Amino acid sequence: MQRKTTLNPHWSTSSFGCSADTSPGELAALGDHVSRCAGQRGSMFALRCAGEAMGEFAAPRLMTMLVVVVLIGGLASLWI
Repeated sequence: MQRKTTLNPHWSTSSFGCSADTSPGELAALGDHVSRCAGQRGSMFALRCAGEAMGEFAAPRLMTMLVVVVLIGGLASLWI
């Protein structure tokens, strides 16, 4: 079995042989889109981000936190 090899493979891309750089019109449309998205965040965006960060921090440590809370609750119930 003999393989056919080509030295210059022909690639099919969406640029159709032209430059793949972005045009000024595309950059302007992207800028408009990013501005609209930033405006739709709302006033609670920072609070949501902080909540997600706390969740990402706490999720791997859930069992440890539960054990600590139960131990603290048990010790507190002895003193009350």
